[in-house]
Amino acid sequence: MTAALDLLDLDPSLTDEERQIRDVVRQLVDDRVRPHVADWYEQGQVPARELAREFGKLGLLGMHLTGYGCAGASAVAYGLACQELEAGDSGLRSLVSVQGSLAMYAIWRYGSEEQKQRWLPSMATGEAIGCFGLTEPDHGSDPASMTTRARRDGDDWVLTGAKMWITNAPIADAAVIWARTDEGVRGFLVPVDTPGVTAREIRRKMSLRASVTGEIALDDVRLPADAQLPEAIGLKAPLSCLTEARYGIVWGAVGAARDCLETTLAYATTRTQFGRPLAGFQLTQAKLADMAVELVKGQLLALHLGRLADAHRLRPEQVSVGKLNNVREALAIARQCRTILGANGVSGEYPIMRHANNLESVLTYEGTSEIHQLVVGQRLTGISAFA
Repeated sequence: MTAALDLLDLDPSLTDEERQIRDVVRQLVDDRVRPHVADWYEQGQVPARELAREFGKLGLLGMHLTGYGCAGASAVAYGLACQELEAGDSGLRSLVSVQGSLAMYAIWRYGSEEQKQRWLPSMATGEAIGCFGLTEPDHGSDPASMTTRARRDGDDWVLTGAKMWITNAPIADAAVIWARTDEGVRGFLVPVDTPGVTAREIRRKMSLRASVTGEIALDDVRLPADAQLPEAIGLKAPLSCLTEARYGIVWGAVGAARDCLETTLAYATTRTQFGRPLAGFQLTQAKLADMAVELVKGQLLALHLGRLADAHRLRPEQVSVGKLNNVREALAIARQCRTILGANGVSGEYPIMRHANNLESVLTYEGTSEIHQLVVGQRLTGISAFA
């Protein structure tokens, strides 16, 4: 972040290790992502497997987990990495979040020792890709109504159903699939090459185009008994995984907003209109000031939640506060930045519209803004308004 945008001098509040991790990821994004991401977005294609291996070499995949080849980094360090990745593109942070905070975390937290040994080391290096199958074509914000079923057949399980809008699905080696059983919701670790599993890429997206998204069809997929995640009992299990991923979004959204504002600040100070730089007009300065204030507020919120997480005191509704605020404000910043760039704001030569389009998806996935409002509302009132 440019010194001008660090209005509250937050940088010294980070440890040396946290700053080092942030700077390494920032350099990776500058070197490996920025020269190509506009083309990836325009073409709707991204070298996800290649990038995953590069991220794995830096220890970014499952970096906040311990053991099994994972880095065991702090929550704040993981958040800073998410911030830098999303400053490049939301799709990159999604790749890392889904791999580490959804698929790997589900195995790490709820899997058997055999499942952990089989999958986590190769997923940490990026050699194996995971995805997380919870959302269904007819059940997005209401996972309790899922229709994907798992029934026992002798010692085996047989899964039938469909999952939709699943990041990494078309390139995944393993899918964590959530299904309803006679005993309630359970999680299953499903190799994607299992007969009956079909993963199809979703094309023609107008958002997150530098991300691989797909649907998964499960047609009488037969799995051995040990495919079940033994500790994943009930809907609280997948929801706890979503909390992990939402935490990364709290930081990532700040990265997208920062990239928009840095781009806009540079543009406004060099673009001349009516005989002076755009930044010399009062209306432009008012916009820049308001956006900078919201940016540092979002950074403070993310950092506070990270410190709570590292102290093992972070609650799900606090993560909802972070995602609700930071994504909403990041999207507002992107839209306002676009106005300062004028027509150039919609050009792929600048990252503004790409970030804005991506943030429209981030606003929806891992819990819509409305869902997070209800989570916070329940905390405030003690009354659930979900049903």
